Amino acid sequence: MKRNAFCLKIIFLFFILLAFGTTTLVAQKFEELCRNGTAMEKQLNEKKALYYFGEAQKLNPTDLKVLYKCSELCGRIGARETNKTIKEKYFTSSLSFAQMALKHHPQSDESNLAVSIAQGRIALSKSGKEKVNAVKEIKLYAQRAININPNNAKAWHVLGKWYFEVSSLNFVEKAAIKIIYGGLPDASFEKAVQAYEKAAALSPHFLLNFLELAKAYEKLDQKSKAVSCLIKIKEDNTFTEDDLFIKKQAEELLQQWQ
Repeated sequence: MKRNAFCLKIIFLFFILLAFGTTTLVAQKFEELCRNGTAMEKQLNEKKALYYFGEAQKLNPTDLKVLYKCSELCGRIGARETNKTIKEKYFTSSLSFAQMALKHHPQSDESNLAVSIAQGRIALSKSGKEKVNAVKEIKLYAQRAININPNNAKAWHVLGKWYFEVSSLNFVEKAAIKIIYGGLPDASFEKAVQAYEKAAALSPHFLLNFLELAKAYEKLDQKSKAVSCLIKIKEDNTFTEDDLFIKKQAEELLQQWQ
């Protein structure tokens, strides 16, 4: 009996060590995939970065950092895609990752921001009723992110973009939005500038924000400020694959506005 009990203890200990070893290996693999994803993003290879972060997400399906990064990369890659069908697939995946992040981390500013950004990208690719229907939720989640973390520069940027796009709606879209809100929401190009400027103060190398700030300044006939933003983009470093395209857009606008 004692011998049997001893054997059972050895077997039990073996399985504990095996499980611990397996867990350790999975954790090490997860970290390695995340490092590779980060490295690829820095090398401006976002599709490869998405592959690594996607593999990491399979190992740890609820990790906030990975879910946010998968959503962000899907959105950025999709925004540059010219094929409409492929673009929509990336945007749908971006929203799916964002919603998973929000489900598991509802009090995170990043998960709320991810949902707002993903919905915003989808809305901007639509028109009419589909675009208008997304208006409320885009601002809702961006504002939640700011409430959780007032120093979230990207959340301020999204809020600025919301003010800008709502102010730019055509007559039909504004009529539709009146029905949803019971009137036009409090949006203006001035409010867009305020939010973009807040984002710029928090993240001075966020090039997309300076591009959108330039467009908002131009709407307010503040051409010199708009040009200054574009020059900053031109002179700043390149941090993401998106920045290559942002610099190109900035150069094109400079040629128009100078």
